Amino acid sequence: MVIERETYAQAAYRAIQRMVVEGELAPGSKVVVRPLCELLDLSPTPIKTALAALERDGFLVATPHRGYRVPQPTWADMREIYELREVLDGIAARNAAGLERPEEFVAATLKPLYERQQAAAEGADLVAYSDIDLEFHQAIGHASENSRLVRVMENLGGQFRFASGSSARVPGRVHTAMREHAVIMRAVAAGDAERAEREARAHVRKSAAAFDKSVRANGVRSR
Repeated sequence: MVIERETYAQAAYRAIQRMVVEGELAPGSKVVVRPLCELLDLSPTPIKTALAALERDGFLVATPHRGYRVPQPTWADMREIYELREVLDGIAARNAAGLERPEEFVAATLKPLYERQQAAAEGADLVAYSDIDLEFHQAIGHASENSRLVRVMENLGGQFRFASGSSARVPGRVHTAMREHAVIMRAVAAGDAERAEREARAHVRKSAAAFDKSVRANGVRSR
């Protein structure tokens, strides 16, 4: 019975996550248990478990006595996150390019992630795309061999995954982002630390611009 309940909760998690990432649940909207039960044909228990997990992962925010809602960050909030990510991703890519055999790291770790993300992009699966996007960036972080940098990246993971899903809704952004990932991989594999850092930072700046375009279309506050 425990396994069955966990399976229902996982199914609810994925379904609600998809609604958030694909914009069916708009930024700022309230997330109510009863309609989700009816929509997903599930009891309240797995729905509540899923909502709590989504809140922990940064896809929802909880308000005491008022339940959950989809995050509606201001652009000022996200600017802070993207500024941090630009620096962190730049350092991570630079250090990864400085590995003893960076081409082996790219072939064994980044290329498989890239191929999975490409398949998700071609299948228009924005949830899988954003999940793998986070894995791709965190893999570079781990390769940097900077444990403090990794911890900070992981703390921002949920918020950045939400941003990734939102920016992916901008027409053409997914395929452009994939090309940027390919450029970063080539720079890392070549051991070109300066170029790897430059391209990683440029990628984050372009992602920030795409996120800005996406959330403003949904009426996000600028402050």
